[in-house]
Amino acid sequence: MIIVVIMSVAVIGLAVLLWTGRERTRGGGGQGLKHRFGPEYARAVADHDGGTKAAEQELGKRVKEHGSLTQQALTPAARERYRTRWAAVQEQFVESPQQAVTEADTLLARLARDRGFPDGERFEDQIAALSVHHAHHAHHVQGYRSMHTAALGRSGTEDMREAMVESRSLFEALVSGQPATHPGPWTPTAKAKRRGHRPEHHAKGGST
Repeated sequence: MIIVVIMSVAVIGLAVLLWTGRERTRGGGGQGLKHRFGPEYARAVADHDGGTKAAEQELGKRVKEHGSLTQQALTPAARERYRTRWAAVQEQFVESPQQAVTEADTLLARLARDRGFPDGERFEDQIAALSVHHAHHAHHVQGYRSMHTAALGRSGTEDMREAMVESRSLFEALVSGQPATHPGPWTPTAKAKRRGHRPEHHAKGGST
């Protein structure tokens, strides 16, 4: 009887180890989630007041819901239109920072939608899906969050400028379909001075 119990415990233990290994391989375990989400893992833990179990449950749910998402490619013409619009929005920042970040936020939401992510009208769903596929690059997802906060009018001018800088890496990654490194400094006021006049308002309404 004792031998049977011992063998049963051993079998159960082996099954648990095998299941845990599969979950970690699929990104479901703690180490797998850390590797997959990078800085986003630490942010989730902080959001849950240091609770790793709750954070991992949340991140695991994101993987389950969005991990199988297939990203759609942009046509060369669409990529060019998006880059032209983004450049215009950066120029607009000099005269109207709030309007610029609002338009940049809308542009990022539309770009993510065109790449196959949830529609931007459901920001939390869209950011959750983006975090599954782009969180390992520190500035990608957090830059978009900062942009969205700025677009809601909750940031000062310097914070809005930083949001524009940080969100540009996600923009480039989505437009190109390739991972992007963190972009270099962007100072619109210095650029305007080099041009010798105030920039024109290139950003206008309408879809890309």
